[in-house]
Amino acid sequence: MSLEVKVPVLPESVSDATIATWHKKPGDAVKRDENLVDLETDKVVLEVPATADGVLKEILKQTGETVTSGEVLGIVIEGAAAAPAKDDKPAKSEAKSEAKSEPAKAAAPAKGVDELSPAGRRVATEENIDPSKVTGTGRDGRVTKEDLVGYAKAPAAAPAATATATPAPTPGARPEERVPMTRMRAKIAERLMLSKNSIAMLTSFNEINLAKVAALRKELGEQFEKTNGVKLGFMSFFVKAAAEALKRHPIVNASVDGNDVIYHGYQDISIAVSTDKGLVTPVLRDAQAMSFADIEKAIIGYAKKAREGGLTLDDLQGGTFTITNGGTFGSLFSTPIVNPPQSAILGMHAIKERAIVENGQVVAAPMMYVAISYDHRIIDGKDAVLFLVDIKNQLENPNRMLVGI
Repeated sequence: MSLEVKVPVLPESVSDATIATWHKKPGDAVKRDENLVDLETDKVVLEVPATADGVLKEILKQTGETVTSGEVLGIVIEGAAAAPAKDDKPAKSEAKSEAKSEPAKAAAPAKGVDELSPAGRRVATEENIDPSKVTGTGRDGRVTKEDLVGYAKAPAAAPAATATATPAPTPGARPEERVPMTRMRAKIAERLMLSKNSIAMLTSFNEINLAKVAALRKELGEQFEKTNGVKLGFMSFFVKAAAEALKRHPIVNASVDGNDVIYHGYQDISIAVSTDKGLVTPVLRDAQAMSFADIEKAIIGYAKKAREGGLTLDDLQGGTFTITNGGTFGSLFSTPIVNPPQSAILGMHAIKERAIVENGQVVAAPMMYVAISYDHRIIDGKDAVLFLVDIKNQLENPNRMLVGI
């Protein structure tokens, strides 16, 4: 029975996808739920699995082609077996039989392409890397995308020199390389221009003394980790503070739709996460109802999925407000760009020991500059400043957050 391999139904916000990588070729055996092909959208990479055991008969859409929901990518013959290679000889068959009778350790499965994440498979395919030759640093020795990238860059992975070696660059040469944008990078560029050209954007700044948050983390961090299995980070404090401030300043949580202002009665906070292809913003839904542990676990989970290329479209849909942390890369000060259709974004930065005055005394304190960029069409400067001051007051008195005031 012939089965069609189709593009899954794409959300309304995603019009089409590009075929990134086929993991099988015609004539290969496939297993039910085994990934056949990766599709790259503006936001994530989607896997298209086989719906039954059989053989991939035909590929109808090639790598690089653009496809839409429901299009047929290939044909699988259900229940069929892969044809043996034409040059197989009896001696080879006998050798295989003897190999199967060897001790179990000889039959242990090698690290293969099928065990890799979508991003890892892409690197292995593009760089022509045999994953079994790469030392894995992931859980249970799993080979990660970073392992493959490092292996590709290592001198040992370079092809052996031949008699027709490529000549060294001429001194003074000015080499250039033209590389097309990925779909994700092109979409990021499009949205940044949309934000710049359609929003009356303004940024306000403040600074926060995080000494009490640091003390609270030191006091409760060990017990928190034992109880919840995750560390108590700074981000959960900022998410909780933002969620509470958004309740008290609902215009900052609103969005513009034509001549209407939409007020959201919930706080779905997008968290900016950096990937090798660009910035993505998975959403903490109903952040106002999440505990510190829930927030930390969700952020860790999203970061892991982002690194492995496992974020789904549902993870990225929606969001009423965004938090981005340039401080993880050392940024001291920046003006973040609003993510439409949202109307505001909070920028965190590096924590630095600075001299401040407290009770008439000069002391050193862990200080962070924070910024809020906002759509001035609906958010007045007063509202933005009061929102930022609300966050500052909560973080400089973190016990208030713990008791909900």
